[in-house]
Amino acid sequence: MSGVRVLVGTRKGAFLLTADGNRKRWQVSGPHFGGWEIYHLAGSPVDPNRLYASQSTGWFGQLIQRSDDGGTTWEPVGNAFVYEGLPGTHQWYDGTPHPWEFTRVWHLTPSLTDVDTVYAGVADAALFRSVDGGQTWHELSGLRGHGSGSRWQPGAGGLCLHTILLDPHHAGRMFVAISAAGAFRSDDDGTTWRPINRGLKSDYIPDPDADVGHCVHKITLHPSRPHVLFMQKHWDIMRSDDAGDSWQEVSGNLPSDFGFPIAVHAHEPDTIYVVPIKSDSEHYPPDGKLRVYRSRSGGNEWEALTKGLPQRDCYVNVLRDALAVDALDPGGVYFGTTGGQVYASADGGDTWTPIVHDLPSVLSVEVQTLP
Repeated sequence: MSGVRVLVGTRKGAFLLTADGNRKRWQVSGPHFGGWEIYHLAGSPVDPNRLYASQSTGWFGQLIQRSDDGGTTWEPVGNAFVYEGLPGTHQWYDGTPHPWEFTRVWHLTPSLTDVDTVYAGVADAALFRSVDGGQTWHELSGLRGHGSGSRWQPGAGGLCLHTILLDPHHAGRMFVAISAAGAFRSDDDGTTWRPINRGLKSDYIPDPDADVGHCVHKITLHPSRPHVLFMQKHWDIMRSDDAGDSWQEVSGNLPSDFGFPIAVHAHEPDTIYVVPIKSDSEHYPPDGKLRVYRSRSGGNEWEALTKGLPQRDCYVNVLRDALAVDALDPGGVYFGTTGGQVYASADGGDTWTPIVHDLPSVLSVEVQTLP
């Protein structure tokens, strides 16, 4: 029977949660790298034993850890993340007299086809690629060099490249999202880029309809239909049916259209999930009720999923990388909270069960389907 491995990054280490296909009994491994901030964990879709972890502290700087045995053992790779080996120094040179500074690797996306290729999104916003399993990294400099960088602004979490999507149907096409700059697309394997923000409106910037400057929190797609994108923006749930060339709002009847994560069901490309919070200043569920909202129509019509979730006095948040789905049938949904809980649903969100209660604040949740 197939199983799942839930990869959880927290403020104080990484945890691996494993179950068989029934997803009822869970084994918990961790903390790995206890005491370190693990901002993102990602597993290769080519080899389930290959894992990457973004490990950092303000004192020792940024490291990438790699496992080739499903998380049993790890080794540091990518020492280029630490400039000249000096602890606390976060600089990569970009060929100019001034280093491009960064504070952390926000997001890791392994290749869909090659086990040794992996992409890294960093803050300040830049995109890097490794083709040797994380040992060395090279910037895809066309993104920062495309011309709009002077109009990018940091969001509350900094100027972070937090989303990297690879199109499984169009060789060389990829999407990224930056807070607060917007979404961008490349059709030539990251050599050149263009903004894809037409239809976004943001009242907090001088030109609400500008081509860049929007605070995009997360974008996602379904592998069978990669030209359809869904976005959780700083206010507004958005949808694009033309690979980001244009967007329309699909917030519909949500109690709040502010939130951070968004995900698509593995087998139902029109079924999407969001976790609304009250506002951009009050980062907790409306009315203190933790609810995942599901749309089975690709947006506009939403239903609250509450069974098994706390419905009073709950004031946690769910961050942008802390919601994920598995590929089993029926499809599973998972999310982690800033209160240290990780919830799982083996029936597409109808019912929820906490896997763990008392982890450090959860930063990211990813899921691997195991053979």
